[in-house]
Amino acid sequence: MDYKSLKISIENFIATIQIFRPEKRNAMDPVSWVELDQAMKQLTLNQEVRVIVITGYEKVFVAGADIQWIHDRRPLDIYGVAVQDVLMNIYRSYKPVIAAINGYALGGGCELALACDIRIGCESAKLGQPEINLGILPAGGGTQQLTRIVGLAKAKELILTGDLIDASEAYRLNLLNHVLPDEQLMDKVYEVASKISGKSPVAVKMAKIALNESSTADLSSGLALEKALQAILFSTEDKKEGTKAFLEKRKPVFNGE
Repeated sequence: MDYKSLKISIENFIATIQIFRPEKRNAMDPVSWVELDQAMKQLTLNQEVRVIVITGYEKVFVAGADIQWIHDRRPLDIYGVAVQDVLMNIYRSYKPVIAAINGYALGGGCELALACDIRIGCESAKLGQPEINLGILPAGGGTQQLTRIVGLAKAKELILTGDLIDASEAYRLNLLNHVLPDEQLMDKVYEVASKISGKSPVAVKMAKIALNESSTADLSSGLALEKALQAILFSTEDKKEGTKAFLEKRKPVFNGE
């Protein structure tokens, strides 16, 4: 499928989605959000893809939402193209998603990063939820996801002030998993992506499900889910291959079955 706002490539089981709206500093409008949702759904179902990387064009990840679009939106438009729904589909994708934050990740761009499983940023990256400056709040999951990652007090400060933070502060707050010099960002991203893509796809899928549920499930429910998912994995060819390879002192070759 051809996309107006995205560039997509697949290599070595890793799909890369690049947000490409240079004239708008990669700010997202309805078309780009719909395209991102469609691309994620297609890549999630693609058996040749085991990890998805999302990044931006040049020195911007996503500068937020297109302000003219926000200005023109009416109350019930929130139930049309809903950013929150697109980002939750990314969060729930069966494939691990890595945000390669190559510059500004603001507003919806920060929320896009929050929806990803792993966030890796360059030293010049800036992150923040400045929606309060426009008379609105982060409604793409920002009030919920940011709180889970950095804690309630810091999330309140960032959202209520609209302040931006640099990469080193984001790393200190656990908002970024790694921070690299700008020119080394993508090398690190693909290093992590390659490591994950070499694991059992079905085990990665089940692990992500269990991890996602851990933030909302009580301990007993979470442990029951974990046990049930492990029971499924015990029946897979990947489990047989992984244990056999270990016993034979060789590298396993997983096929996702």
